[in-house]
Order: sequence, then structure tokens, then C-alpha cells
Amino acid sequence: MSQQGDHPVSSPTPPGDLRVLVVDDEQALADLVGSYLTRDGFEVSMAHDGREAIDQARQVDPDVMVLDLGLPVIDGVEVARVVRTFSDCYIIMLTARTEEIDKLIGLSVGADDYLTKPFSPRELLARIHAMLRRPRASTGSGQPAQEAPPRVFGALSIDVAGREVHLDGEAVALTRTEFDVLEALSARPARVFSRRQLIDAVWDQSWVGDEHLVDVHIGHLRRKLGDDPNSPRYVRTVRGIGYRMGEVR
Repeated sequence: MSQQGDHPVSSPTPPGDLRVLVVDDEQALADLVGSYLTRDGFEVSMAHDGREAIDQARQVDPDVMVLDLGLPVIDGVEVARVVRTFSDCYIIMLTARTEEIDKLIGLSVGADDYLTKPFSPRELLARIHAMLRRPRASTGSGQPAQEAPPRVFGALSIDVAGREVHLDGEAVALTRTEFDVLEALSARPARVFSRRQLIDAVWDQSWVGDEHLVDVHIGHLRRKLGDDPNSPRYVRTVRGIGYRMGEVR
């Protein structure tokens, strides 16, 4: 971990007893991260190997998983792959290795963000709060989300209020971050978004890191939408600038 003298940030208590599962085989690091999260108002659970992480994720149904890449028994990439079969929790990958492939592999199996060790607890908390500020399918108030007509792009239908996507009438299972990227693009289909503009819209204006994070999520989104990256129908590349939606009907 990092930076001596780091202290928990002062931020509003998260609503609704939000749960974070911290997964790291370094006991001291896991305890330190857990203490920051607990002081910030989260319910915290711990796991120290991959198999325990999957079991804990099933039991506690976390809102966020802080997941180390280099775990014993089952590594973090496989843990994320398995967890994605039954949970749409936000996943932040942690890695002590700086090679880009580690980040890309982790994100390709459904992680939402990553941090490279050593990192600041303040940055981790900021990333978690930024993710949790994104809208959910349910408002939690008992009132239905405001109705709006689906956004239609050819055979693709995006129900923003329900956070559902259908392609040729079939539901498409997206992670929360994949949906948020698609929602941002589809909200202004005539606009070309740079990587930085998508990061500001989806992650947070304070987010700092490798902006190719966007490319990974775009690639994963395209695969789920059946888009040929060389000739995409829905998420188009504008060379040298960024991405925009296509197939407006």
C-alpha cells in the first residue's frame, strides 16, 4: 500500500448499508483497506484466496468487490469471470504488476476499473464513490424510474430507465460499466466522444489512469453486441478522435 500519512477521506456515509468485499492474500493490506472502508460507512467482508472470494461473493452479495489479481488457489481474473456469472457488482482489480496486459485481461472479464499497487486509500475510496454515484436499475425509493421511450439503433434497443438492452429482441447481459458507456454514447448519437470525455461521463472527472481503459470496455461491449470491430454497426470508431453511436433509426 502507499503513502504514509494517508488518512480516510471525509465523505458522506454511503446510503443503504452498501457492502464491499475486499479480496487480497496480503492480510495487512486487506485489513488496512477494510479499515478505511469501514470508517467510511461501508459494510466490509474479507477473503484471502480465490475460492473464498467466490464463496463470499455468493453469500454477501457485495455492491463492490476490491479484487487482487495475484491470488492463491484461483487467480483474480478467474474469480472475476466466475463472479460475473451471478453478480453485477462493481469490480476494481488490484495488481502489483504494471504490464498493460494484466489490466486488459482483468477488464476483459468484466472488471470495471483497476488500480496498480502501491495506491492511495484516498484514491480507492474516490473510485468506489464515483462508481456508486452512477444510476441503478432501481431507485430504492419504491417509486418506478421515470419512463422514457427506448433508444433505438437499428436492431438495438436501449431502455435507459430499466437499464436493459435488447438486440433483435433478445436481452443482452452487460456489466454496469458497459451499460454506462453505451448509455453515454447513445444519449448523444451525433457526438464523437474522446476517451477522456467518456471517462468524465462514466467514471468521474477526477479519474486518473490509463485512458485505454475505455478501449477495453468498448471492445467487450462490441463483442456482446455482435459488432465486427472492422465494420461496427453500433459503436463506431472515429479515427484519431474517439467513438460514436451508429445505426440511428
